[in-house]
Amino acid sequence: MRFVLVGLGGVGGVLAVRLQQAGHQVVGIARGDQLAAVHARGLRLQTPTEVVRARVEVVAHPAEISFGADDVVVLATKSQDTSGALHALASVAPPEVPVLCAQNGVANEPSALRVFPRVYGVVVMCPTAFLEPGTVRAYSTPITGLLDVGRYPAGEDDLSTAVAAALASATYDSRSISDVRRWKYAKLLTNLGNGVEAVCGPASRNGPLTDLARAEGAAVLKAAGIEHASVEEDRSRRGDLLALRPVDGEHRPGGSVWQSVARRADSTEVDYLNGEVVLLGRLHAVPTPVNAVIQRLVTELARSSSAPGWIGVEEVLGQIASATG
Repeated sequence: MRFVLVGLGGVGGVLAVRLQQAGHQVVGIARGDQLAAVHARGLRLQTPTEVVRARVEVVAHPAEISFGADDVVVLATKSQDTSGALHALASVAPPEVPVLCAQNGVANEPSALRVFPRVYGVVVMCPTAFLEPGTVRAYSTPITGLLDVGRYPAGEDDLSTAVAAALASATYDSRSISDVRRWKYAKLLTNLGNGVEAVCGPASRNGPLTDLARAEGAAVLKAAGIEHASVEEDRSRRGDLLALRPVDGEHRPGGSVWQSVARRADSTEVDYLNGEVVLLGRLHAVPTPVNAVIQRLVTELARSSSAPGWIGVEEVLGQIASATG
């Protein structure tokens, strides 16, 4: 089995190095400064216990890859980049290639199913970071993260079992599961705090704004009739498997949205996290002012190339109050 990793950021970059360390074949697809850095110097992985520089094969476009029968594509881009990645893949990859969505949000798998028939969801619980070209960080040790795999929208098969085994050999705790869609929606609720910390700073993640955002999320899922794993199930699955420690003397600075804003990226995945709740609210007549304000503020930060975390919680709560008038 060869893993074709589309996106070598925090999740994809760490995964590429870990799989290669475990003896699996890997080829990455990257762009811009990350592509140039990995070409020139390899991919540097920093963890609490080691620094590894791996010579990962990397290309700019899937047209540079000769796809074979044993290839598995892993989408590890941000959700806003999924459409472009799928378009590029569809132009050259065989239609029967399995596509795994190792991404936050719940829109990626349906998008992939429009193009490829064999789609798998991956529930990603991996505390990583990507803040500079050529370097990725993994903050949990000895288990790098949790990656559960299942056929989308439901079911298990030989491939989900084989992929889970490969991931388990590469320092991940990974299981083949039959209800991956249900778990992806549970992860969506968890990820609603990503936008909060991008706006107000990491200390705000476990606070009133996140609680309000998740309450809205739970309400829209109920209105839409969408099942999700419970908080208790999620807590049981995580257990004490993720043991976060500093890397190079620094704790993980923030999640995926915070990192995009910190890198001065021109877009974030907030439209597919808090924005997903806003969408469902509009479809099912459920007010979502908290998530709408967070979505707007994150977008404004990214467009203005502002630093993350400088807007106070009270200011945000005031804007929400004004929005509900």
